[in-house]
Amino acid sequence: MMPPASAAGELPSYKIGVLDVLSIRVFQEPELSFEQVAVDAAGTINYPLVGEITAVDKTAIELSDEIETRLGARFIRNPQVVVGVVSSAGQRVTVEGQVNEPGVYEVAGSSSLVESVARAKGLTNLAVDDEVIVFRVVDGQRMGAVFDLKAIREGRAADPQILGGDSIVVGFSAVRGVYQDFLRAAPIFNVFTRF
Repeated sequence: MMPPASAAGELPSYKIGVLDVLSIRVFQEPELSFEQVAVDAAGTINYPLVGEITAVDKTAIELSDEIETRLGARFIRNPQVVVGVVSSAGQRVTVEGQVNEPGVYEVAGSSSLVESVARAKGLTNLAVDDEVIVFRVVDGQRMGAVFDLKAIREGRAADPQILGGDSIVVGFSAVRGVYQDFLRAAPIFNVFTRF
């Protein structure tokens, strides 16, 4: 079972990040349609007729709605705007614990748990592969889920989606001690619970 990323159980929509490249299309308005618009380091884009718009931390749909509102207020009657993410500049995932190269890794959009552990050059000999904890902030609250990496690799469990901002802790005996309270409180694998 894929871990729910929100109370409703669905994965969150991708939030636009700094330096992402977007496509913006306005129906029947070719001069306002662009194949590539870069989000600047301040998290904004400059768009004809409406000026500077904050894009960072919005979904493509939210940004589409804002552009439609601004264009419709003064310039175009009932505009239809579609925003897409052409490329993601990368989000960070932290991998720590018993991996060969713990650190912060860039992921474009999303990744899987197995891919994220592979970025950290795999598990050490001391790693406990049936107690891998993924921490995620969901609706402003820190949540965690325990995954059995061995079961995932053997095909007995789904490989969960890892999102930018997630933190992965690969267990070993000392980590078990530090996170023992969480492990006791989260006996169910693959489900995010409050931590």
